Amino acid sequence: MSKDFRIAPSILSADFSKLGQEIEDVIKSGTDLVHFDVMDNHYVPNLTIGPLVCDAIRELSHKAGALIDVHLMVKPVDRIIPDFAKAGADLITFHIEATDDPQSVIDLIHSTGTQVGISIKPSTPLSDIEPFYDQVDLILVMSVEPGFGGQ
Repeated sequence: MSKDFRIAPSILSADFSKLGQEIEDVIKSGTDLVHFDVMDNHYVPNLTIGPLVCDAIRELSHKAGALIDVHLMVKPVDRIIPDFAKAGADLITFHIEATDDPQSVIDLIHSTGTQVGISIKPSTPLSDIEPFYDQVDLILVMSVEPGFGGQ
């Protein structure tokens, strides 16, 4: 039986002093994706983690069968995509509001061999991402304004 949904807890809620153990625990609990909330202190007001953390947990996540889902809340978005792809991201999601050329971002992510996700803020109409439905693997519709964990 195939699932119609995937569970993707964010490591932003983890105790970073015990990150490896916390990732192991959520994977044992049945998570499908380890979700990275990447914030740059430009597109959103906070600053979080980067590709080095992704690389550090790649083996642990992949060995346990969990994909790494990177949610980029950054601008410019294209600059950091190759770094996360190289660090082991399986899925890279970007905000349509963070680029003037979403098609080039989709093409860039595809060129890395990584799955593509597209995200919108609560106030952005679905019609803004409709032209890209058939080119992405995941659509993330935010229920809160991006930039703050634990909302």
